[in-house]
Parts: sequence; C-alpha cells; structure tokens
Amino acid sequence: MDHHLTMQASLPVDHERATLVGRVWLPAEDGPALVAVRGAELFDITVYGPTMSLFLERPDRVAIAREAPAPRLGALGPVLANSRWDRRRPPAPWLLAPIDLQAVKAAGVTFVKSLLERVIEEQARGDARRAQAIRAKVEAAIGGSLRAIRPGSEAAAKAKQTLLAEGLWSQYLEVGIGPDAEIFTKAQPMSAVGHGAEVGIHPASSWNNPEPEVVLVVSSRGEIVAATLGNDVNLRDFEGRSALLLGKAKDNNASCAIGPFLRLLDAEFDLEAIRAAELLLEVEGPDGFRLEALSSMREISRDPLELVGQMMGPHHQYPDGAVLFCGTMFAPVQDRRGPGSGFTHEIGDIVAISTPRLGRLVNRVTTSDRAAPWTFGTGALFRNLARRGLFGRA
Repeated sequence: MDHHLTMQASLPVDHERATLVGRVWLPAEDGPALVAVRGAELFDITVYGPTMSLFLERPDRVAIAREAPAPRLGALGPVLANSRWDRRRPPAPWLLAPIDLQAVKAAGVTFVKSLLERVIEEQARGDARRAQAIRAKVEAAIGGSLRAIRPGSEAAAKAKQTLLAEGLWSQYLEVGIGPDAEIFTKAQPMSAVGHGAEVGIHPASSWNNPEPEVVLVVSSRGEIVAATLGNDVNLRDFEGRSALLLGKAKDNNASCAIGPFLRLLDAEFDLEAIRAAELLLEVEGPDGFRLEALSSMREISRDPLELVGQMMGPHHQYPDGAVLFCGTMFAPVQDRRGPGSGFTHEIGDIVAISTPRLGRLVNRVTTSDRAAPWTFGTGALFRNLARRGLFGRA
C-alpha cells in the first residue's frame, strides 16, 4: 500500500496546474483543517471556510486555493505517508475525506454493464453461485438491445413494452432506461473515509465488490464546482435478496471512500474533462489475486448534468451542498473462490481507483465492525471549530 501513498501516485498527472483542496486531521487541534495543495506543500485555508461545504459556496474559491495568504502546514509527501490506516503518527496530520457537511448521494445503474449485473443479482436472489448461468441468459435476451437506448426516450418506452411482454422487466431496468434515474443516499454527512483509510464490508456479506466512480461536488445552487474519486462499496448479496435492503447494502461503517482531494473546476479542468474520464480499478489481494478493470464516463447513459438535475432542484434542496457518485460500468465477474463463484472481497484487499486528472484513491478492505468507528460527526465538528475561534471568520 505504501507505494500508492506518494505524491506521484496520488496526485493528478497535471497537479502543478490543478486547483486541489482537501481536509486533514490536525492532532494538535483534535480536529480537521481545510487545505490547499500548492506544488509539493499543503497550506491551511480553514479560515476561509471553515467547513468545506461553506468554502465551496465562495465565488473566489479557486483564487483562494491557489494564492490567498495561508499558513504553511508542511510538505505533502509526509502527510500522504502518514495517511495509511495503521501508521498515523501524531503530531503529523493525515488526510480525511475532502468533504464534510455535504449530503452523500449516488446514482445507480447508469451504465448498461452494471445495469445487467443488477438484473442478474435480482434473478439470482443474491446467490453468487447462480449468477453465471443467469448472466448468459440475460445477456442473450437483452444485453445488445439496451446499449443504444437513451433513458426516457420513445425507444426506451417501446423496449419496456417488449420486455414486459417477454417477462423480463425489472425494477433495475425501470431506472436504467426509464425517465427517472435512481438517486439514493449513499452515506451520512461526515461519515466518508479518505485516502489511505480502511473501507468496510458488512461482516455478514459473502458477495460484494468495490465500485469505482467519479464523484461530482455540487454547491447549494446546483452548480458542479469540483470532482473527485469515490468507492461506493457494494454488497451484491444483500441488494440481490431485496432492493429494500439497499440501505443496508450501501450504508455501513466505512463503506464510503472519497478522495484524495477535490479538483475544483477552473480554466484547466471543466465538465468536458469529467465526461472524458477513464477510471482504472486495481485490486491486489493478500492471496496473490489481482484484478484490473476500466470504467469509462463516455459509456454513461445519463449526462452528469442530468443526474444533478434529478438529484436537486425545485423539488429537493441541499443547503449544505451535495456530492453525487455517478455510477460505474464495473461489475466484476472474475472467479476468485472457485469456478462459477464470481468476484468477492477478501479481508486485506488493497483497492486503488485512479484517473489521470483526479489522481488515485487507495483503501484497504476490512469488515465494518473492525474498521475505525465513526465518532466525529457534525456536532463534534461545530464544537471543535467554536473552541478554535473559527466560526464567523469566513
């Protein structure tokens, strides 16, 4: 894991031109600080926040991150090295998830490949042993016919009627090609873990996977202001048994990872760069298992702006802003525990999610009951900022 926690491995390839902000834990303050990356150094910009939610509402956020007077915290390299889950050594800071008060939302089945896997999970009733045979049947029946369909279109409505007649309609197809996207709450504000931390799998799960995704950062006005990387850790067996278990499949201790930094939209990085992102997923297991897969934002069935529009607007406001996982085309089927078993995590897996212009997010897999418990919530944040005299400074 150590080779991932370096500047070269963690930062965007064009980081010298990127506007990068994040959060670190300051042991001396027993609380977090907002930071800007400038070259190879970190600068404390908390006074301009004091929360990331508030900072991202500022119209001058790019200028502040790049050049506003701010105390130097130190070199970035040692902070990255100190962010490994089992090697955090005070008084040095370590990275946190780069968001705080924002709602953490996710869009589901936004890629045809993952849509088909959700249908397979449903047909298999969460039993990984049945998935291989069902996959062949579903792919043959509907796989090719969905790839050219735009969700909510007349062609989609006709496809729905055909699939209903064939007895192949599914609740996942409804949100995959229907007019309404699946938008759900992935995790609670302040609960996400950051770069170098452990991610948690529910201890009762035996069929699960990482989900590498681009994460949009949205202001209270509905404006996409930044992007980052996320791991929407998923329990295939829980959700496959019943869609009503989605909350339990998605929202567990340490089951949401975001980072390493937010890249603010500016003259060097815009929405077109997000639309063109190619995500690489790497899984390295303690058993010698290795998996690599790509997920391309060009394959997404709904544009990022459409997803944000379905998440918030006159029908739903987020006064502290929100982040939105865009979904993934990655649905691993590589056998791990024997023929026909498919993929599932083992404790100790190292999961790396990367794309050149956002950097690399790396986490180690454990179970949710063994991951560091979430104890620093919104109330703790407000008490800490008040003690440090940071309220009313922005």
